Amino acid sequence: MSISRLLVVDDDSEMRMMMTQFLQRQGFIALGAQSMAEIATAMDAGRIDLILLDVMLGDESGIEICARLRREQDVPIIMVSALSADHQRMAGYEVGADDYIAKPFNPELLVARVRAVLARARRSASLVHRRRTQTFRFAGWRYDAKRDEVISPEGFQVALSRRETMLLQALLANPFIPLTRDEIAAALDVTGEGAEEAQGRAIDVLVGRLRSKIEKSPKDPQMLRTERGVGYVFAVDVTTEET
Repeated sequence: MSISRLLVVDDDSEMRMMMTQFLQRQGFIALGAQSMAEIATAMDAGRIDLILLDVMLGDESGIEICARLRREQDVPIIMVSALSADHQRMAGYEVGADDYIAKPFNPELLVARVRAVLARARRSASLVHRRRTQTFRFAGWRYDAKRDEVISPEGFQVALSRRETMLLQALLANPFIPLTRDEIAAALDVTGEGAEEAQGRAIDVLVGRLRSKIEKSPKDPQMLRTERGVGYVFAVDVTTEET
């Protein structure tokens, strides 16, 4: 289960930090950028599921950037701007923006719009590929999503609980990306099930159980590693096959 990775593009450093921190508290991975060059760097560095793009970026135009991105990418884009007249909104939609939010905005509304655009993007992908499933391969292991089977390098099936399987899915979708306990909890949809400290301990226990099943030496894990001061990282290459 993939944790959505958002890119907040704004040349106002204070606004950019405020938005990224808020989105991170909502369970997203939120990164920042302030120019087309930084957008390109972020997209080359890893998957981006949605871009929040300010219309006015110093010497650059968010409208022109949106048009360029749309020619090269199909990533969902939400325009964010203090310009809220109808013709200004239409300019964003005409270059391919998926939504347009006027500043100042209610943060809860922003999250609702982000989730709605992500859901539409996933539904569209699902309609096109609904009969296709993926097989994930990592360090000799294989996870068959269609059959929900985990096969060891020796060819043995390893039984995982539903929650262990959900954790593995989140890790497979985010290789080499350090994930906080809160981000993992959001991916497993267990936010709000208790105090933050208790929830963090529950994630640690779950990680320990998964390690005991997929690591050669659970006390010295080579795949599901602890990232000190952050949480956990799945430190292994993951490849996928459509079946």
